[in-house]
Amino acid sequence: MSEARSDVLLVDRRPDGVAVLTLNDPDRRNAMSDAMTEAWTAALADLRADAGLRCVVVTGAGSAFTSGGDLSWLAEKNAVAVPALRDRMLAFYRAWLAIRDLEVPTIAAVNGHAVGAGFALALACDLRYAADDAKLLVPFTALGLHPGMATTWLLPEVAGLPLARELLFTGRAVTGTEAERHGLVNRAVPRDRVLAEALSVAGTIATRAPIATRLTKVALANGGHPDMETALRWESLAQPVTMASRDMLEGIRAQREKRPPEFTGE
Repeated sequence: MSEARSDVLLVDRRPDGVAVLTLNDPDRRNAMSDAMTEAWTAALADLRADAGLRCVVVTGAGSAFTSGGDLSWLAEKNAVAVPALRDRMLAFYRAWLAIRDLEVPTIAAVNGHAVGAGFALALACDLRYAADDAKLLVPFTALGLHPGMATTWLLPEVAGLPLARELLFTGRAVTGTEAERHGLVNRAVPRDRVLAEALSVAGTIATRAPIATRLTKVALANGGHPDMETALRWESLAQPVTMASRDMLEGIRAQREKRPPEFTGE
């Protein structure tokens, strides 16, 4: 692995508890290189340890969100034995998909093209806001590759099987506008408003009760509960946890006093 470069990932910690991670290699369309992967792993470890974290926004520098995995080494390495390739790819997938393990909501601000693993990264976030002219695609089979980074699970989870099959079989690109129609993104907006839109939503999330928000994220993880009974059992435990918090008392008091609540996560 190349020497660590912190400049390929910018981390902006904001006073409201929102962290913005910017993939910062615009000359290479923010390809997910070894250096960026290492910086990403370190950044997520720091965020995971931050009790004051409320929401994470991921975006790209320049005209692309990310062009996906750096495949330049494949032309030279395809003769490597399958076990070694498997280990390398599994480590790559798990490093980037670790964003799903964060206990706070995550938002992809898809400012431009999201390709292959880059599209998977956006799908791995809880919410997505995209430039209306961005192109989102998974062109694996056109490159002679099986899809990776859990795309065969993430796309059906978000889009449903019919559209997932079409995009994975054909590699067809969808624009941000079309992605909104299919529910692939929450909203498509003009390119110069994407980050502002994501930050606005992140700011709202940051004002909500942290314990309740984190428990709600757990409830919705991996497609949500398998059935209503499981949901009821979870809620019958998680809701009393929040009922015992100081934040619930603050929320009720603020509502009565007709003022914004000041949650502390206690």
